[in-house]
Amino acid sequence: MTWSWPRITTGTERRLLESTLDRNRAELIRTARGLSESAARRRLVASLTTPIGLLKHAAVAERIWFQRVLAGLPASECDGGTTPGDASFVVDDNETLADVIAEFERASERSRVIAAGFDLDDVRTHPRVGDVNLRFIYLLAIEDFARHAGHGDILREQIKYPGALLVDLSQEQ
Repeated sequence: MTWSWPRITTGTERRLLESTLDRNRAELIRTARGLSESAARRRLVASLTTPIGLLKHAAVAERIWFQRVLAGLPASECDGGTTPGDASFVVDDNETLADVIAEFERASERSRVIAAGFDLDDVRTHPRVGDVNLRFIYLLAIEDFARHAGHGDILREQIKYPGALLVDLSQEQ
């Protein structure tokens, strides 16, 4: 597991939010980049969570929050899937890891372009959450992608060290 220091540590609130979000996007990609196709699809937990699935899910999240909620686009005008939940982790057999990384990068770039046209306090309505502003969307995406980068780090370690000794700490006093 590697960790990168933030490159931008001062500036306006918006600059810090955007740079932190971009850093978390990059960290999420880093957790899967370089894995073989089979390793990227390997299920190591009971859920549908896989390294490639985390990236697919993140692309869906980008489209939901920036294209659907912030820009108000109908699903038909989004550049990919917008179905939340378990479906967002499903990757077609014909999609490669490179394809899914590129999809996430395209969705992220479109999010940047859309967000540039809004102020942090501009309010939109999410059908389940209610009123949200761009500041909230940034914070939510930062939190979501950081959490999923952590998931990706753990999955990558499990893939890299499949025979590693597992310690049961529940027995220690």
